[in-house]
Amino acid sequence: MTDVDELVRNAVDVLPAGALEEKLKQGRPLRVKLGIDVTSPHLHIGHAVQLQRLAAFQRAGHLPVLIVGDYTTRIGDPSGRSAERPILSGEEIDQNARTYFEQASQILDPERTELRFNSEWLGELDFAGVLGLTRTTTVAQMLERDDFANRFAERAPISVSELLYPLMQAYDSVCVQADVEIGGTDQLYNLLAGRTVMEAYGQEPQVAMTFPLLLGSDGEKMSASKGNCVWLAEPPEEQFGKTMRIPDSLLPAWYRLVWEREPPEGEPMQLKLELARFIVTRSHGEEAAARAEEHFTRVVREGQAPEEVPETTLPPGDPVHLPAALASAFGLSTSEGRRLIAGGGVKVGGEVVRELDVSRALLLEATVQAGKRRFTRFREPV
Repeated sequence: MTDVDELVRNAVDVLPAGALEEKLKQGRPLRVKLGIDVTSPHLHIGHAVQLQRLAAFQRAGHLPVLIVGDYTTRIGDPSGRSAERPILSGEEIDQNARTYFEQASQILDPERTELRFNSEWLGELDFAGVLGLTRTTTVAQMLERDDFANRFAERAPISVSELLYPLMQAYDSVCVQADVEIGGTDQLYNLLAGRTVMEAYGQEPQVAMTFPLLLGSDGEKMSASKGNCVWLAEPPEEQFGKTMRIPDSLLPAWYRLVWEREPPEGEPMQLKLELARFIVTRSHGEEAAARAEEHFTRVVREGQAPEEVPETTLPPGDPVHLPAALASAFGLSTSEGRRLIAGGGVKVGGEVVRELDVSRALLLEATVQAGKRRFTRFREPV
């Protein structure tokens, strides 16, 4: 690949055509922006797809500018949504923001990355400044967005704060003087809005680059709100197991976007094992990946208990109502516990148990399994 080919690997849009090449001809380090709102405490591997492109620019001598959207999170990005997003508390936002740079540093060189929080400038805008920002864009331009247009046509609510969100993201580009902004395909409107606003403020417009959205195990866009994420900072066993559960149909996209290579020929199970090793190694190292694979083989493929089984306090009573004990141990509802028991999914000491009420002596110190991956040993309260 040429240098430009590596910078735009997997890109869907690089707009306007030829603008990136013109920027590169200037012979200076480009400022390459990626903004991430702090809607959850963790980054997932969908974020990593875009972080990897920042890393490619970084290797080529350019400067990644990672913007933590601690201020824009208070508004909520409406991109691709059919309703306004619930807003987190200020305390939740601040707590989430503190974790992001450490997680992004799995992929970026932190010593050569500029970290910014957009509260630096958005929090300083007075009302006159906000009005000046709104004059850069018309309502008609806003309603060109599919999500706004659809909601407007259906007479669904659109708050003024949502209309302001693309302008706030665009103002981020003004304040950091971005040469390039990277985002998912659902961010194209916002990235192009950045070009319009930068021109209004007398700056050379940024190049807009979009990349495919990584789909989670349910086939939907990977999202904290959907709970279908593989997190960059979660335990190795969880990363490994979640990767192994993706549908076979997603393997080509995951190989290209996550590992940045074409999937080789082979059985889906083997391909998933290789992909899972890569993901865990990147986050936790080779030794952790080996332990996670051993755990997966033992617990999931061979149906054995893990070497270390967590202990749980057994609820009072004799006999013990098993659905309630399972709910206490695994965070299930009692109805979920009953369904598992009825389906033969609960074993005590390796034997299937179908009774709802069992003796206390049966449960104490025995390995209890609920489903394929949940294990515990019950003990008496201290």
